[in-house]
Amino acid sequence: MKIKKIDVKNTEIPVVFESSKSLSVAYLKLVFKNSGVIRENKKGLAKLSAMLLDEGDMSLGSHTFAKELEKRAISLHANAGFETFNFEINCLKEHFDFGLSMLKKLLKSPNLTSETLAKCKSLTLGEIANNQNDNDYLAQVGLNEILYANTNLGYASIGDKKSIDDISLDDVRDFIKFLDLSNLFIVYGGDVNESELQNIKDVLNELEVGKKAKQITLKTSNNCELKEIIKKSEQAYVYFGAPYHVSEDERYMASVAMYILGEGGFGARLMEEVRVKRGLAYSAYARGLYNLSHSHVYGYLQTKNESKDEAISVVKAEFDKFYKHGISKKELDLAKKFLQGSLALRLETLFRRLNIAESEFYRGKELGSFLHELNKIKALKLDKLNEFIYKHNEISQLSFCVLRDEI
Repeated sequence: MKIKKIDVKNTEIPVVFESSKSLSVAYLKLVFKNSGVIRENKKGLAKLSAMLLDEGDMSLGSHTFAKELEKRAISLHANAGFETFNFEINCLKEHFDFGLSMLKKLLKSPNLTSETLAKCKSLTLGEIANNQNDNDYLAQVGLNEILYANTNLGYASIGDKKSIDDISLDDVRDFIKFLDLSNLFIVYGGDVNESELQNIKDVLNELEVGKKAKQITLKTSNNCELKEIIKKSEQAYVYFGAPYHVSEDERYMASVAMYILGEGGFGARLMEEVRVKRGLAYSAYARGLYNLSHSHVYGYLQTKNESKDEAISVVKAEFDKFYKHGISKKELDLAKKFLQGSLALRLETLFRRLNIAESEFYRGKELGSFLHELNKIKALKLDKLNEFIYKHNEISQLSFCVLRDEI
C-alpha cells in the first residue's frame, strides 16, 4: 500500500494504491471531500444527484448504459455520503478499461433530463413513503434532529416530499460542480500497475479544477433532550447519543473504551445491564462515531413500551458509572485480546485493506496508522485508559429519541 500522485490540469491528485495479483480484479474509487450531504442547500439534493448520476450518459441513455455494464459484470455507481461524494468501479481486470471509458462518458455528459429527474424523484418519494413504516429509521432520524438541529445532519438525508418536489435540474447541475479536482483523492487497487494511472488521468480531464473546500464542523448538542414519537408500535425504539470530543491521538483509546461500554456484544457493559441482568431488551449497544465534521457516541435498544423509562434510566446510569469509575483490568485485557485477535480478518482481503487505507488518508494519517494504533492498544495501561475515560464526561450528556405506542 502506498500513496502515488498524478497531475491533472496542474492539480496534484493523491492516489491510495495497492497492486495485488491474488485475483484478476480492478477497483477504482473517486472520493470528493466536502462534497456530500454536508454541502447541499436543499434537503435530499445530494442523494438525488447521486441517483441521477446512476442513470448513464446523454448519448447512451439509462437503459443502454446499464446494459453495457451488465454484459461485462461491471459495477459503476455514484454515492452521496454525508461528507463525501464517490464514484466506484469494481470489475474483472479485463473489463476495467471499458469501465473507465463509461465513467468518462458519465462525467462528460450525465443523463440530466427532465424525464430522468422525474423518474428519480418518483423513486425517491416512494422510498420516503416506505420509510414512514420503518420505526428504527424514524427514531434514528429523530435523534439526529436533536443532536444536530438546524444543520444538514439534523434531517433525513433523503429529504422529504416538499424538498424533493422543489429540486430542479439546475439545482443538480450546481451541486455536482462540487465534484472537482481540488477536492478529489483516488483509491485504486487490484491486478493493476502504477503505469495504468495514466488511463485514469484521461478520465479526470472531464472534471474542472475548482477550489479546495473548507472543512465544515458541526457541534453535537449537549442539552440532554428527550423526544418522543407516538406511533402504533408493539415495542419502544430507544435511540440515544451524546457529544464525544475525541482527538485523533485519542482514537485508539476511544475504540477500547467503547468496545467495553457498548460494542463488545455480550461482554459489553450495556448488554450485561440491559439484557442479561434485567431482560429489558434483546440487544443494546453503544458506539463511537468519529468524522471530520462531527463526532459523538450513539446507541440503541428496543424494549416494551411500558419499560422504556426503566431502560432509559439504566442507560444513563451505565454511562455515568462508566466515566466516573472507569474499567477493570480484566475488561481491558479482554478488549485487547479481541481487538488484536480480529486483525487478520480486517486485513484479509484487498477491499478491506483499501477501505482502511482510504480512511487513514482521509483522516490525514499515514498509511499503516491502523497497525500503529493496534500496537498502542497492546501497550495501553489501565491508568491511562481510565484517565481518558474520566476526562470525557461529555458522554453522559445523553439525549434520547423514543418511538413508542400510547401507554
